[in-house]
Amino acid sequence: MAHTVLIITDDSDTVAERVTVELVERGIPVVTMDTADFPSLVSMSANIQTGSDGWTGVVSTPRGELDLARVGAVYVRRPTQFRMDERMTSPERAFAYSEARYGFGGVLTALRQSGCLWVNDPLAAMRAEYKPVQLVEAARAGLNIPKTIITSDPQEAHAWAKGLGGPIVYKPVGGIWHADEGQVRVVYTTPITDLDELLDPAVGRTAQMFQEWIDKAYEARAVVVGDQVLAVRIDSGSEQGRIDWRSDYDSLSYERIDLPGEVRDRLVELHDRLGLVFGAVDLICDVTGQFHFLETNQSGEWGWLNLKTGLPVPAAMADVLQKGPEWAR
Repeated sequence: MAHTVLIITDDSDTVAERVTVELVERGIPVVTMDTADFPSLVSMSANIQTGSDGWTGVVSTPRGELDLARVGAVYVRRPTQFRMDERMTSPERAFAYSEARYGFGGVLTALRQSGCLWVNDPLAAMRAEYKPVQLVEAARAGLNIPKTIITSDPQEAHAWAKGLGGPIVYKPVGGIWHADEGQVRVVYTTPITDLDELLDPAVGRTAQMFQEWIDKAYEARAVVVGDQVLAVRIDSGSEQGRIDWRSDYDSLSYERIDLPGEVRDRLVELHDRLGLVFGAVDLICDVTGQFHFLETNQSGEWGWLNLKTGLPVPAAMADVLQKGPEWAR
């Protein structure tokens, strides 16, 4: 009997539906669940005792019951926050949220200890969020990476940039999305045209990351799923898009490409090192044809590339989820 695949995402996620269809067509049982529905629409009863191999019990969802003992793979696609009962006081809701996280979330996380495959393992995913960790592992895997400095010292930043002898860019270390007094602001890659700006004392107010500018032929997104690497070339028709393609989606064009075998192998090795089964990798191909690793996003988007180019990510994802425990690391 095939194991069950649990997909954790919200109800509007049409991308996850493509993976679900792939699995159902292969005869693999699938349960999709939105964590925000616990405990109002989703309930759980799990137990364990001496000598047990893991937690057993049932999670009841609007889409059916999930037998914890049958779960062989979990795809954490787009989890959402628990919603606590508004009739509780604020301290009560905070306590209830914590209990949901450590109780409901803890039982699901413990499935990893019973050989269940997680895409991706929560602890590995948390570690991989740190760009400094990614860059170390990418270099160890033999990938080209931009020369990089992370510093809170304006003098060091200025001296590094001067010594580099070429153009540099600023990049946020923690991602492009940032909350700002009730608004969400986006911080894209920013060229530093006047190196004396690095001497501004404001540079010392937090950690700052600067990288050498790589002269681009084009950029690419490579989707790593298990040992498969599926890549798309991304070209931009605008100046801002050529600096950071995420800033101008309307100017972009796409083309499926095959990465050199050595690059593919090193990307798979990188994700092995990070303990990730899935990652959406941003790459630069320079004017000499060499690829440079920028970052991998363990929950990165790929749905629009599937629509634009037919990139077969749903099938690749279904492949690893179908294998389940065989892929668990």
